[in-house]
Amino acid sequence: MKHDKNPWKVVHSEKVYESPWIGVHKHEVITPANTPGTYSTVHFKNKAIGIIPLDADFNTWIVGQYRFPINCYSWEIPEGGGVLTVPYQESAARELHEETGITAEKYTEILRMHLSNSASDEEAIVFVAQGLSFGLAHPEETEELQLKKIPFLELFDWVNTGKITDAITIAAVYKTHFLIDKKIILPIKDK
Repeated sequence: MKHDKNPWKVVHSEKVYESPWIGVHKHEVITPANTPGTYSTVHFKNKAIGIIPLDADFNTWIVGQYRFPINCYSWEIPEGGGVLTVPYQESAARELHEETGITAEKYTEILRMHLSNSASDEEAIVFVAQGLSFGLAHPEETEELQLKKIPFLELFDWVNTGKITDAITIAAVYKTHFLIDKKIILPIKDK
């Protein structure tokens, strides 16, 4: 089988739900086994944006919040939705300032990933932010956030011990650790 050829055939599609953030679609399909089937997908209307702020000593900041879909508290890197018509770095800068009060001189894109590609088209883009300056956070009215400064290596330990379960955070921390270890991400003096 060729890997670039789509073996799925769509017979009929319909939107069954829509909100400002997602659309849910039901598809009647012919499967790769040439049998009829039904496939449901979630279309995301924004990109997921994640940011790892790093100061000159490789400290970082994480955000704690209660996550409604999983019914529990979660520690994560600063994250949010990026409007498709806005450059991703601009969305990262907005989200970082909104959730932490931090602004950065330099943004380095380190990762793009699909978060649940068996059911959705959600894509995440992650940046490392450096050359930091600090101000007041301005979270959205629907967010009740706790901000925590933590050494990056301690956050790496939190990931390895299962204290962090957010997929974007886990992938971003591992990639950042790799880039620091390979000296691709070097310390930058803060403002």
